[in-house]
Amino acid sequence: MKKRLLAALVLPMMLAACSTTGLTTKTSQPVTGPELANGSWSLMKIDNQALTQPVPTLELATDLAANGHAGCNRYFGQAEVKDGQFRIEKMGMTMMLCPDSEMKVEQTFTQSLSDWNKVNISGDTMTMTNAKHTLIFARDVAATNAQ
Repeated sequence: MKKRLLAALVLPMMLAACSTTGLTTKTSQPVTGPELANGSWSLMKIDNQALTQPVPTLELATDLAANGHAGCNRYFGQAEVKDGQFRIEKMGMTMMLCPDSEMKVEQTFTQSLSDWNKVNISGDTMTMTNAKHTLIFARDVAATNAQ
């Protein structure tokens, strides 16, 4: 009787010790349209360089209609996601003139969004990478929760 009781107590501990710890490497899955829909993001870095104000933004609706502030001008267009890649097709924007530093950020930002970008989301950070630039965004939690 004592051996059965001991076995009943020890067996679950042995099985638990043999289980995985959850620290296994997980292969990242391509980002999908529904994961990006209804998102609001602020650009924090371009090519690992932190940005100063004004910070470009990216807002995506349920149907992936995109709009935001590009640093100087407002923009809009239709985003598409294909095989974990993202772009905004046929982007339109206002045409105000701003200081050179803002115009350079805007040009890099809008050109990057118009090209196909590999997208990775980790927590509240989204990284978009294409052949020329890497854009790092932070999720705008207040705007996302308001939608």
